[in-house]
Amino acid sequence: MQFIQIFHSVTTCNDVLKGTMGDKTRPLVFKIFTKCPTTKARTAHMTLLHGNVDTPVFMPVGTQGTLKGLMPQQLEELNCQIILGNTYHLGMRPGIEILDEAGGLHKFMNWKRPLLTDSGGFQMVSLLKLSKVTEEGVEFQSPFDGSQSSLTPERSIEIQNAIGADIIMQLDDVVKTTTIGPRVEEAMHRTTRWLDRCLAAHKRPHEQSIFPIVQGGIDIKLRTQSARELSKRDVNGFAIGGLSGGERKEDFWRMVTASTDILPKDKPRYLMGVGFAVDIVVCCALGVDMFDCVFPTRTARFGCALTRTGQLNLKQKIYQFDYKPLDESCKCSTCQTHTRSYLHHIVTEETIACHLLTVHNIYFQMKLMSDIRDSINDQKFPEFVKNYMLNLYPERNYPQWIVDALQSVNINLK
Repeated sequence: MQFIQIFHSVTTCNDVLKGTMGDKTRPLVFKIFTKCPTTKARTAHMTLLHGNVDTPVFMPVGTQGTLKGLMPQQLEELNCQIILGNTYHLGMRPGIEILDEAGGLHKFMNWKRPLLTDSGGFQMVSLLKLSKVTEEGVEFQSPFDGSQSSLTPERSIEIQNAIGADIIMQLDDVVKTTTIGPRVEEAMHRTTRWLDRCLAAHKRPHEQSIFPIVQGGIDIKLRTQSARELSKRDVNGFAIGGLSGGERKEDFWRMVTASTDILPKDKPRYLMGVGFAVDIVVCCALGVDMFDCVFPTRTARFGCALTRTGQLNLKQKIYQFDYKPLDESCKCSTCQTHTRSYLHHIVTEETIACHLLTVHNIYFQMKLMSDIRDSINDQKFPEFVKNYMLNLYPERNYPQWIVDALQSVNINLK
């Protein structure tokens, strides 16, 4: 097996050793271990202030400092190395004064491993009726009490400095992915300007890494321009934003691969808001290292379990007399102790059902990422992808976007 080790462009061996001990001058050390010779997939190790992260990685979302349905200790038992918090929501409640006094979100929620925070920019889309975007920032009407507040690049970083996440996001100008015309270009250029304001406002650069966010909608020229411009900044990693919001899958994968083609190869690439298993498998092949989404936990609350062959909707009556586990090959505590019939009986009715399905779905995501990493390290990633897709589409009726995306990195499904 050939291992290809690549370090940050200015990282020395001493830097790496310091990073493993929590080097206060380098908040993120990214070390690539194995590169797939066929695709753009790779495995790597990130050393952060609060611990280590193996990539490719999926990061569960704990919007308000909690992952719904699970305790922090359970997340550790599920081998979750990093989770997310949301700047907008945490800034509104409990607010930076309480977070400061608590010593940051890690101590506040009793989470000892790495954290990543979104900047609040996504709320420009999700709370569009309550927000107004200007060059200065975003003016919000609070969904809690109707009061007016603003989120500027400087304020976003101030909140994230108080939260204390290991990786923090710049405030970006987010538009719906289906938006076309001048507004998309305006948002792309504004995102670059806001990045520079975020970098200037950052008070904890030796502890927290700011990731710029590539924007440009589904316009390949704007995406390319954005990735090239952001790559000029001296930062420790990059994010790809503004996707997985309703655009055609054909546009989705082309924007992803255009971004990974340009972004520095020796730094992590984070695709924001992507959590469907099939999307993760494809985007790992396209060179993405980090993913996040509310999907695994949200779908658990709706009574759905994730498996390699698709979702199981436990609300359906077909499971009433089904005494098999959710997945006979799964080793999570839910599958080891409860049947589909029992889960059907309590799903969406009892709070314990949310807990049990969330345990399973997070285990599923963590196992998926572990299997992806193992296949890359063993130089068997193309075979893994083919087998995964065949399990999901046993009739070989693969969606064309998957065929095209994988063909672009030399995996032929047909």
